Amino acid sequence: GVALSGLTFGLEMASRGASSPTTGLALIGAGIVSGGLYLAHARRVPNPILDFRLMRIPTFGASVLGGSLTRIAGGGMPFLLPMLMQVGFGMSAAQSGTITFMSAFGSLLMKGTARPALRLFGFRAVLMANALIGSAFVALCAAFRPDWPLWTIAATLLVGGFFQSLQFTAYNTVGYADVPADRMSAATGFYATFQQLMLSVGICVSAATLAASMALSGHATTQLSDFSAAFLVIASIGALAFFACLRFPRDAGAEMSGHQPAE
Repeated sequence: GVALSGLTFGLEMASRGASSPTTGLALIGAGIVSGGLYLAHARRVPNPILDFRLMRIPTFGASVLGGSLTRIAGGGMPFLLPMLMQVGFGMSAAQSGTITFMSAFGSLLMKGTARPALRLFGFRAVLMANALIGSAFVALCAAFRPDWPLWTIAATLLVGGFFQSLQFTAYNTVGYADVPADRMSAATGFYATFQQLMLSVGICVSAATLAASMALSGHATTQLSDFSAAFLVIASIGALAFFACLRFPRDAGAEMSGHQPAE
């Protein structure tokens, strides 16, 4: 608890500049030290709260790592998009919500296509491709400007939400494919903890990038170029999930998807 709280609040304070840099760094340091002490403790007890030995399971470890990188991008989007629409474009909250809702609508549309896609291509191929496609649509948000037709922005968010949701669904499914039944509870708690932590990290990274871009550019207020920098940073982090997905076996989750990889 101390490790997670220290890291979360420390990163949040450091990214927003809400307090002195010393306070944020002290919390981050306390989180790192506490995390190290917990890891040493977890190796000595049979049933730790967060069992890092689960990361030795190839499908679970790759899902946690790749999913964490993807969720950093996913966590930054709901933070950056409304700010871009309202601060950068001068829209009202209602107008902004109407447009950014398209990302959630794309997620809903995906639900009926996940099973056929996974059956046709398999988890490994879908996750590798989506790591790049989803990140590309996040990066495309960096090009949004007030003179863009609203339908093009909405369409971009719709398609991006579709692929991002497919990515999350695939991770959440294949992650448990090889987890033994007696360790399923521990795996669920471990995975859920990192899901929430990485979404928070995504907000922190986005806020920190905005602040850094403003400082480097000498902007007193947030400009469109600062938002562009933030979108590109989280998109780059999300794209790194491609390399994590290389760790998946070719037949990962084959029993779930029904996909039979070529010999």
